[in-house]
Amino acid sequence: MSLDLATKPHEALAEWLADDLAAVNTLIRERMASEHAPRIPEVTAHLVEAGGKRLRPMLTLAAARMMGIEGEHHHRLAASVEFIHTATLLHDDVVDDSRQRRGRPTANLLWDNTSSVLVGDYLFARSFQLMVETGSLRVLDILANAAATIAEGEVLQLTAARRIETTEETYLRIVRGKTAALFSAATEAGGVAAGAEEAQVEALRAYGDALGVAFQIVDDLLDYAGTEEIGKTVGDDFREGKPTMPVLLAVARADDEERAFWQRAMGRGALEEGDLAHAQALMAKHGAFDATRDAAKAWIARAKESLERLPEHPVKPMLASLADYVVARLH
Repeated sequence: MSLDLATKPHEALAEWLADDLAAVNTLIRERMASEHAPRIPEVTAHLVEAGGKRLRPMLTLAAARMMGIEGEHHHRLAASVEFIHTATLLHDDVVDDSRQRRGRPTANLLWDNTSSVLVGDYLFARSFQLMVETGSLRVLDILANAAATIAEGEVLQLTAARRIETTEETYLRIVRGKTAALFSAATEAGGVAAGAEEAQVEALRAYGDALGVAFQIVDDLLDYAGTEEIGKTVGDDFREGKPTMPVLLAVARADDEERAFWQRAMGRGALEEGDLAHAQALMAKHGAFDATRDAAKAWIARAKESLERLPEHPVKPMLASLADYVVARLH
């Protein structure tokens, strides 16, 4: 795959959607305010204004524009999607006891776990208020289902922690829940809000789903094959015992001695000096990095195939380039 990393497809998409994004950002600032609890906007602003790409709300805006949206409902939906995403990040950092997010200290570290959880709850409530304002029960159904599916995926990941016998099927169910659900809901809701035909709505949903799966697979690979420049601490998933695709592939190809290592380090969490480097070496030895990269590329191919079912529009090639860029982060 040939792609100039300086191209930054998400930046090109953001430029094309500049007016829409400005309206969404205004809406976000208005709705994250709280007259009686100033800590809410403080905590929210720390994360919302930390340089995130606004990828998920951009997907809603792009889908709506591609399908000929009129009015401003897509702004409310995009803000709702961003609030759901921010709420899940606040909760995730508490669950994972994270210390860094987007290259900055996490909210739970700067304030406390209680504040992070309660502000996340507030943002979920705000997101549903925004959905209701669109007057579309179907959009409300799509995003409410996504919120439930995200929570379900997080709980499934929690119960799978330190279980090196976890199957790839379960791993993909976790990924589809905690990450792909919001990607697909973002694109699907944008299409529905614009009154797109059912086949087009389904194509948008399928694009978001495949893009989200690939995005998480790449993120999981970067936890072992990335650098600190990605804005997270390399090896966090290893230390937390999360059975992600690189681990599952290495475990599946391990001999008895290697399996004993995985069971001690990840299964029991009895980490020793040099364990992360040894885990990375085993993944490289058994081709787990390459196989994980190939899996992500296959999902990107599915995302781009879904785009082919959509009408020609200036934003369409941008979404295709965005899909390619998800995997290009690995290079």
